[in-house]
Amino acid sequence: MSDLLITSLHNPRVKLVRALQTQSKARRAEKRLVLEGTRLIADALAADVQPDFILYSESFAHNPSTSQLLTQLRALDVPCIAVTEAVMAHMAQTQAPQGILAVVPLPELPFPSSPTLLLALDGVSEAGNLGTLLRSAAAAGADGVLMLPNCVDPFNPKALRSGMGAHFRLPLKHSTWQQIAADFPNLPFYLADASATVPYYTVNWRHPAALIIGGEAHGATDAARRHASQAISIPMANATESLNAAVAAAVILFEARRQRTLA
Repeated sequence: MSDLLITSLHNPRVKLVRALQTQSKARRAEKRLVLEGTRLIADALAADVQPDFILYSESFAHNPSTSQLLTQLRALDVPCIAVTEAVMAHMAQTQAPQGILAVVPLPELPFPSSPTLLLALDGVSEAGNLGTLLRSAAAAGADGVLMLPNCVDPFNPKALRSGMGAHFRLPLKHSTWQQIAADFPNLPFYLADASATVPYYTVNWRHPAALIIGGEAHGATDAARRHASQAISIPMANATESLNAAVAAAVILFEARRQRTLA
């Protein structure tokens, strides 16, 4: 185990972690983010992400999964520093801290210039939903995700937890509809809209396309509707009005995957 033990909330590393956990501007300025728990840290390592440093609670050091991860991290020469329970509670964003945190670089995966399937998020304001959307897009084989300006920060701690490592496997790009029109002039964009009359499964998803998902409360913006080539819906039974944004995206993205797999 490390000979170091951080006991002060004023330690520079502790203050950095706290800022990265609570401030999107700090994440942008430092180009760093914080991962909580063995699962997220292991996912980052599997994606060849090298943490800057690790902070862990002494009480978790003998937990089998934590101990194995610390051994792996030390073999990579990643500084692993113990902290007190009070310091960990101060830094963690979960109600039941998992006892280990990693500071890692912000993912900067290259965005494809000729994508075959994109997800465009327009006004998604709930971090948990956004993380689930990224996870579904990665699982369905999307090439990337376009983030419009009115979306929540995708590197919000809650979005990171919901994404389950998708942030390190899926390129993200912050953009505007004007820029999207210039970057992808020939790519059709389909807007998921509960009031549309065209079923999502009638679209030929074997061709290059993008799916627009609007915000949870107010749906897509007027700019998104103007950019959309067509609005599509998911036919539903039992007088159900609509689905959660993340669920709707998963249904449509996996229809695209189904068509492409059959093809």
